[in-house]
Amino acid sequence: MCLGVPGKILKIEEVSGFRVGEVEMAGVVRQVNLDFVPEAKVGDFVLVHAGYANSIIDEKEAQETMEMLEVVTNPSAERIP
Repeated sequence: MCLGVPGKILKIEEVSGFRVGEVEMAGVVRQVNLDFVPEAKVGDFVLVHAGYANSIIDEKEAQETMEMLEVVTNPSAERIP
């Protein structure tokens, strides 16, 4: 099973011939390879797995996924309606 974590693209640049973005995921900013989503742009939300963005998602889906991940990783967390 693979787990894609949603994140928001903050910046895009080319690094050693690869399209790389600074992506904020749950408050942490990481460099992510964007070559699988060439149409992605700053401000888009993407699903990230193993350092690669593999799809673009909308903001609502990103928020819902983060809420589900919070429940799975912290079952005692209070859900916000």
